Amino acid sequence: MEYDFLIFISIILLSTKALSLLSQKVHMPAVVGSLVAGVILGPSVLNLVGETGFLTETAEIGVILLMFLAGLDTDLEELKKNGVASFIIAFIGVIVPLIGGFLIYSLFFGFDINNSDTVLRAVFVGVVLTATSVSITVETLREMGKLKGKLGTTILGAAIIDDIIGIIVLTIITSLRDTSINPITIVIKVCIYFIFIICLNFIVRLMKKVIEKYDHRRRVVITSLAFCFILSYISERFFGIADITGAYFAGIMLCTFHVRNYINARINTISYLFFGPIFFANIGIKISLDGLTGSFILFAVFLLLVAIFSKILGCGLGAKLCGFSFKESLAVGVGMVSRGEVALIVAQKGFEVGLLNKELFPPIVFMVIVTTLITPILLKFVIKNTSESGLKQSQ
Repeated sequence: MEYDFLIFISIILLSTKALSLLSQKVHMPAVVGSLVAGVILGPSVLNLVGETGFLTETAEIGVILLMFLAGLDTDLEELKKNGVASFIIAFIGVIVPLIGGFLIYSLFFGFDINNSDTVLRAVFVGVVLTATSVSITVETLREMGKLKGKLGTTILGAAIIDDIIGIIVLTIITSLRDTSINPITIVIKVCIYFIFIICLNFIVRLMKKVIEKYDHRRRVVITSLAFCFILSYISERFFGIADITGAYFAGIMLCTFHVRNYINARINTISYLFFGPIFFANIGIKISLDGLTGSFILFAVFLLLVAIFSKILGCGLGAKLCGFSFKESLAVGVGMVSRGEVALIVAQKGFEVGLLNKELFPPIVFMVIVTTLITPILLKFVIKNTSESGLKQSQ
């Protein structure tokens, strides 16, 4: 047996903690330090820690736990109140980046309406930009105590809907190249998934008294964690919905139970000490900027600008249409900027069906790194400068 993973874990835990403390010293969210630690340790800088199956799977558990905790922390009444707003924000927040990505690709690489491959590639770059990785935003909002408020619940709701819309768009585009995928099938599966979630929530609520009888017992934490993992697996395996979406719904189903606080405290400990740092560091570790040369550097810069401003404009416009103030709308838009691992997964899907070539990967990776790093910084700045009355948490 190889024991290098023990050294990898030690380096990750120590470096993420050290840089998180440093981030807080300069008044930035601690998560920024963890992300920077991963970039420094990975192939982009020192190349001390390599991507392994163990780290990848451990990081996946980390993001699942993070989203489960986000579900537990959700104010369900606030989420219901902002449900329509979340849908509008997500919808416009998909359309604007989709158009932006299409235009920036066409500007740099040309566009021929008679060449279906060119059209599909341009559209697919837009599809990559529609992705949202809300895990970074969730951690930043948790640090600032804003996750349960109007801003946090709206962003979370919009991110979940964004994922669903993104899956449908991704499937439609890839199906035009891969005839084995039927777009109608995926839409039906998404509808069945939500029916399944509603039925499961009804069953869980019937068991509320039984579950709450074991408050402050370890068995309720173990059972809840198993429930989270099972729902994550079912979402990904049988419905093609992101596992973190299943984890979030698992948390929401338990967020009104009295046992929530005990479950939250116990799981938050293992997430904070072990799985969380590895997840955030792994984002940087698996990134390599080799190949980002020549004209692709300029394309990468413009792609980054489009990625940032298209989400701020699209989601911010959606929030403004729903009655949010200008600063609140700006905060919602900024909270949806991070692309994270979601964009990388989408890009990989496109590569598999020939919609992306290897030359386009470094610009996308560059966009992912920068949007992931700047989101918590910008979000903290925007929230700090937003009136407290506008973002006041629900009592």
